[in-house]
Amino acid sequence: MRAKAVVTLILLCTVALTGLACGGGGEEETATPTPGPAQNKIAFSSFRDGNYEIYVMGADGSNQTRLTNNLDTDWHPAWSPDGSKIAFMSRPDGNPEIYLMDPDGSNLTRLTNNPAKDWQPSWSPDGNKIAFASNRDGNWEVYIMDADGSNLINLTNNPAEDEHPSWSPDGSKIAFASNRDGNWEVYIMDADGSNQTRITNNPASDEAPSWSPDGSNIAFVRGNRIYVMDADGSNLTRLTNDSGTDWFSAYNVEPSWSADGSKIAFSSGHDGNLEIYVMDADGSNPTRLTNNPAEDKHPAWSP
Repeated sequence: MRAKAVVTLILLCTVALTGLACGGGGEEETATPTPGPAQNKIAFSSFRDGNYEIYVMGADGSNQTRLTNNLDTDWHPAWSPDGSKIAFMSRPDGNPEIYLMDPDGSNLTRLTNNPAKDWQPSWSPDGNKIAFASNRDGNWEVYIMDADGSNLINLTNNPAEDEHPSWSPDGSKIAFASNRDGNWEVYIMDADGSNQTRITNNPASDEAPSWSPDGSNIAFVRGNRIYVMDADGSNLTRLTNDSGTDWFSAYNVEPSWSADGSKIAFSSGHDGNLEIYVMDADGSNPTRLTNNPAEDKHPAWSP
């Protein structure tokens, strides 16, 4: 009798696993698949179709797919922390503004509407706010707004230029680049704009900071190379070192960390044309992901 009961139990479990109701008259249960957020993908800007558009591809360079289709420039993609949205700069009417879209390019929403230029969006880790750079007050400053475009706040306010905001993973700090001391350097500040502190000091231009997922490091561009340092500016390490260029201008290369912190995507002209590469976080194993005569830049790794 025990053997018969075991067999019956196994049969019932097998039926359950195949999607049939146990003891429910054999009626099939229906399940509606729910699409999850994008995982291990890289969004980027490309000129391959005659103007800059936002594309997405697998982290190995596969399945390169265009998301936007505008007559003018789309730049600076930035994934929301849950992977459900991409913020980016677009200028369909000739003026750079911050927009949102789903990871498949649908549900386009404009967040800013100002005669000045708005670009370089960076999400807060809780997904509630977006930092960005704007020259709406006559020079470039760092602003934050709610993720729906409301509650705009100016965080920096000085006669020099402040750009390239990057939110720390714990939400307490924002790294940015500024030339307020006569040379582009990397700074950090509290998320409310207080305690603005310079953490690099070099005659070359230091720009495009990008915080590592664990908050311990900041990758950035110095001159035409990518470096990494501790979040306080110590322990500086150069990651790229070749005869090409990893930098044409700061907004062309923002290094972007993979979600696990093991790799960094970046844009390089090493092979004579701007392409997207990835390397290990220590600078080893650089691998080219894109390969076409047009420029590919502004890589952004999905969460």
